[in-house]
Amino acid sequence: MPNIRKSLLQLIFSGSFMKRWNDKLRPMELVEVDKQAHKMIAAWILFTLNSEHMDQREKIQLGNEIVEGGIFEYLFRMVITDIKPPVFYRIKENPEHYRKLSEWVLKQLRPRLMPLGLEFWERLKKFHLNPDDKSLSARILAASHMYASYSEFKLLKHLNQPDDELLEIEDSFRSRLESYSDLKGTQELLNSESTALGRFADLCGRLRFQTRWSQTPRIPETSVLGHVYIVATYAWFFSLEIGACPARRQNNFFTGLFHDLPELLTRDIISPVKKADPTIGDLIKEYEDQELESKIMKPLINNGYESIASRLGYFLGSETGSEFQSAAIIGGFAKKVTTEELDSRYNDDCYDPRDGELLKLCDHLSAFMEAYNSLQNGITSASLQQAYWRISQNYMENPVVAGIHVGPLLADFD
Repeated sequence: MPNIRKSLLQLIFSGSFMKRWNDKLRPMELVEVDKQAHKMIAAWILFTLNSEHMDQREKIQLGNEIVEGGIFEYLFRMVITDIKPPVFYRIKENPEHYRKLSEWVLKQLRPRLMPLGLEFWERLKKFHLNPDDKSLSARILAASHMYASYSEFKLLKHLNQPDDELLEIEDSFRSRLESYSDLKGTQELLNSESTALGRFADLCGRLRFQTRWSQTPRIPETSVLGHVYIVATYAWFFSLEIGACPARRQNNFFTGLFHDLPELLTRDIISPVKKADPTIGDLIKEYEDQELESKIMKPLINNGYESIASRLGYFLGSETGSEFQSAAIIGGFAKKVTTEELDSRYNDDCYDPRDGELLKLCDHLSAFMEAYNSLQNGITSASLQQAYWRISQNYMENPVVAGIHVGPLLADFD
C-alpha cells in the first residue's frame, strides 16, 4: 500500500515556485503548476470527446493512463526545471541522450517516490524509459501540453515585440498542434476565440489570474488554477493509498481539478464570508449555480458538448448538492453515499464512484501547504498562522479522515 509522506506533498507543491518563460517579459508570473492544471483540463476535454465510442473498461483504462501519465510528466518536470523547450526537444530526438537524462531524473525522484511502493515506481520507470509516444493517451497529453503552453505564449507575445524568436515559437506551437488534428476537439482548442469548447478551455485558464489569499502576502503566491491541480494530484495519490478502484481514482482527480470552477464567476470568496450566516452561504451557492448554468453549461450543451457538460455536473455535485459530497451512479442516477458505503459497497468501476470527504481533505491540505511554505519562507501574518494552526489542530483531533491517517502526516511538518 502506498505511504504518502511530507516529501511527496512538498514535491507536488514545488511547482508553485517554478517560473516559466523567465527569459521573456511577462504580464504576471507564469508558474509550472498553473500550466499543468490547464494542460490536464485540456487533456480531460480531449479524453472525454475521444472516448465516447469506447466501452466502459477501455474508457476507464484510457482515463487512468492520461491522469497518471500527466502526473509522471509533472514529476519529471520538477527535476529538469528550467531547460528551454528547444533544448529539451533536441535531447528527446536522440534516444540515447534522452534515456541518460531520464535515468538521472529517476535517480533524483527515487527517494521521494519509493514509499509509494514498487508497483508505482516500476510504472513510472517504464513510462520514462520505454515511452509509447504513439498511444492515444500519450498523444492526448502531448496535444494538451502544446495547447497549455501556447495559451501562455499568447498572454505574453504582444509584450515582447520586437523579438525575432516569437514568430518561430508561434509557428512551432501551431504546427505541433495541427499534427494532432485527428484528435476530436483539437481544432476547437486551437481556435479558442471562435468555438464554444475553445472558449470553455480558455475560460478555465483564466483561473490563473485569481490569486488565493489575496489580502495576505505569501511566498509563493498561488492562484486558484494552481490550487486545483495540487488538490487533484493529492486526491490521486490518496486514492491509491486507500485502494480506490480505477474509476474512483480518476473521478477524484478530475473532481479536484474542477472543484473551484464556480470561482471563475464569483471569485475566491473566503470561508468566513460564506459561513457568516447560513443565508449568505445559500445565496452564494444559488448565484454560483445560476452563473455556472448560463455561462458554462448552456453554451456547451447548445453547441453539441452534452458529454462535457454532463461530466462536469457530476464532478461539481449538481445532482448531489456539492463536490464535497461522495457520490455513485446507482440505477442510472447520481446518488449521495457515505465514505463508508463507498468503501464497502460502491468501490467498483460499475458505480462510477467519487469521494467527497477525501476531496475536502485534499483542499485543506493544499491550503495547509500554502500557509506552511509561506511561514517557512519568512512571511508571517495572523491569517497564515491561524490557518496553519486551525488545520493542524483539526486533523490532530480527527487523525483519520476518509481512510487517510492525516495526523501522523501533518506531524512531519512540526
